[in-house]
Amino acid sequence: MNKGRSRPEQQKQKQKQNHNQKEQRSKVKDNAKEKQKAYDVDEPMELLPFLIKHIAGAGRNKIKSMLAHGQISVDGKPNTAYNFPLRPGSTVTLNKERIVEAPPLEGMKIVHEDDDIIVIHKQAGLLSVSSTSGAENEVTAYRQLMAYVRAYNPKNRIFIVHRLDRDTSGLMLFARSEAVQQQLQNNWQETVQERMYVALVEGAVKQEQGTISSWLKESKTLKMYSSKYPNDGQHAVTHYKVIRSDRNFSLLEVHLETGRKNQIRVHMEEIGHPVVGDKKYGAHSKAIGRLGLHARVLAFHHPTTGELLRFETEIPKLFLKPFQTDSPPDKK
Repeated sequence: MNKGRSRPEQQKQKQKQNHNQKEQRSKVKDNAKEKQKAYDVDEPMELLPFLIKHIAGAGRNKIKSMLAHGQISVDGKPNTAYNFPLRPGSTVTLNKERIVEAPPLEGMKIVHEDDDIIVIHKQAGLLSVSSTSGAENEVTAYRQLMAYVRAYNPKNRIFIVHRLDRDTSGLMLFARSEAVQQQLQNNWQETVQERMYVALVEGAVKQEQGTISSWLKESKTLKMYSSKYPNDGQHAVTHYKVIRSDRNFSLLEVHLETGRKNQIRVHMEEIGHPVVGDKKYGAHSKAIGRLGLHARVLAFHHPTTGELLRFETEIPKLFLKPFQTDSPPDKK
């Protein structure tokens, strides 16, 4: 009898538990909805201006903080890039609570980020990737970006597309998948539309513009040099234009037709005007306390959308320092 009476009681208890669980799940969903707010995108716009327009009462700094802490998602994926291009039909979601504390980036900043690529601005002194003799905890752009993307998802990875020398500052491109990396590297010449550097070199470059073409090889001491023989090594073509000069220094705008290791540094030494601070390639001056080379412009077709993207940075102020005293007018 006791057993017969307990079965209905057990069923009632189970029904009560199921009801309580449903109520709890409903409360969790309601709380999640309260902590989130979604905005539909109806016109092309970058992410930061969109947020400023739609989030009432939040200033620019507050919104930047939300981005940095992973509180903004685009189509369900956390996004931290101020200039992420929004397209009609997308949904931007604001999470009122911090989700991810992204690791700080040392010696670099992200200037563009999407599902396929990341573009960074690297400072002089930061390695692109680990050196062969580097320690396991050596700080590099690659390691920092890997930690950054894995903060959102442990399965995320990044892949290096091209490198900048440790003492060269400027724009670098990374891929977010191996397939995108291979696509970019295999079609580099067709994909990249512009790679422009600024170079501070020793002496007055008399020819206002010119082209240097040679075949580059690497010595046993890992120093690149121009071969005396045609077709002996990798063909390298560098175009330059003087934008400012005096009797001691020249500031050049340098366009790469090819992207060989140390190409600009070798070619500047070859014309008798080594890059300031470049002892390896013949420089004597340490006028700015660093290598006078900066990757200023990078323009390329997006590997997925085909859209032409162009990124430009300012000329480092240090590069202008040698001309501040008794400097002649800029050369056009």
